[in-house]
Order: sequence, then structure tokens, then C-alpha cells
Amino acid sequence: MAILYTPVVMRVFVILPAAGIGTRMAASGAASGGAPAAPKQFLTIGGAPVLLHSLRAFLAVPRVKAIYIAVRKQEIDRVQAHVEEYGLGAKIHVVEGGDNRQHSVSNALASIICASDDIVLVHDAVRPLIDTATIERTIDAIVKHGAAIVGLPAVDTIKQVERTADGAIVTATIPRELIVQAQTPQGARYDLLKRAFSEAEADEFAGTDEASLLERAGIAVAVVAGSARNFKITQPGDIELAEFYLAAAK
Repeated sequence: MAILYTPVVMRVFVILPAAGIGTRMAASGAASGGAPAAPKQFLTIGGAPVLLHSLRAFLAVPRVKAIYIAVRKQEIDRVQAHVEEYGLGAKIHVVEGGDNRQHSVSNALASIICASDDIVLVHDAVRPLIDTATIERTIDAIVKHGAAIVGLPAVDTIKQVERTADGAIVTATIPRELIVQAQTPQGARYDLLKRAFSEAEADEFAGTDEASLLERAGIAVAVVAGSARNFKITQPGDIELAEFYLAAAK
């Protein structure tokens, strides 16, 4: 008798760290004499909060099982209200974030109940123009390689420098074909990402993104092609650029 095997379906979980206070955005507002800006994830583009655009992109991917938003404790009720107001559904979970991105993602990881080979994606809440096709490609890359990030090929010439008391001195030119600008989502199988975070915590290592922790743990990270649209909102002019892209897409 032939034995039928049911293929294992990897579930996908998403973490959106959204506990930032928008230091650069607030500083720009103060410098111009205006009131400090609201945290970037709550600013409005296209008639809705930045965070909402990011959530909708991942909710449009059928393989996504659940989304965990990590926010400051005082913002939990506010985000829950947005989830209900816009009818985002039961896939959304709001958890308390930490003092920095790594701590926020770690808190969210601890809240996820999943299998070791399920996939976890981490995406900057303030990259609202991520498209579903890129998300799908990132998931496929993780299925194949175990870990992956979205990256944008460098366009400008990249210089390595040495910092001195008089400023920076160029020490080398790095070939552009060896460089990508890291974007998000970034992710891996749950067991790999959890190990990378646990090792970093044990050694009190602070990384700049999830890939830096995976690399440190000796885990190979594949790169998926990103796009200029998938930029991170950090300064007031970025809101106008996001509005431009949204209008052009209509």
C-alpha cells in the first residue's frame, strides 16, 4: 500500500516593532519652531496612519498567520483602538515593546507560539510602502535558505573612511556590487531567529537589525531585491514622498 505524505506547511508570523518615538522627526519639528511631531508610525499618509499601511500589506498575504505589533506600554490602547476602528481582524496582536528595536522584537518573539520551522518576519512599522510581491519573495527565500532580508543594490559609490579629529578620511572604495542597503522585512525560521536573539542576549550584544544577529550566529542570510519605494520614514520630507508614491499608484 502506498503511503501518502502530507507536505508540511510553514506558517508565517510577522513582527512590527513600533515602539520608536521618532527622535529625528521630533527634532526637525522643534528646530523649525513647531510642536514635536507624533511618533512616525502614527503620522497620516493617504488618509490613514503609517502603521495601518504596513499592516494592510502583510494582511494581504494569505500565508501570514498572525501579526504582532510591539509598541510602548502607553500606546497599547491607542493601537488596539486603531485595529478595531479599521476592522483589521483577529490576526493582529498588540504586545509591549522595549527600550530599543532588539528588545521590542525579542518581546514579540516570546509571545509567539509556533513550530521551530515556522517563519518569522520582522518589518519596520514605518516602511509603509512595502508591497505584497516582495513579502512573498522574502518568504520563499526563507523557505529555501532559512533566513533572508530585503536589500536594495547600492547606486552611489561607497567609501570606507577613518574618523579623525579633523573629520573623515577615505581609506578605501568598496565595489558597489558587494554592497546592498538593508531594508525590511528580514526574517528566518523561528528556531534560527530565536537562537540568534538568545545568543545576542547572553553576550549582551546589540545589533543594528535582525540580520546582524543572524550573521553573528553563523547563519547565512539570503538577499531579496528591494525597491526605492520601500523606504523608511525618518524625516518630515519622507511623508511628502510617501504621499507622492501613494498618489502615483492610484
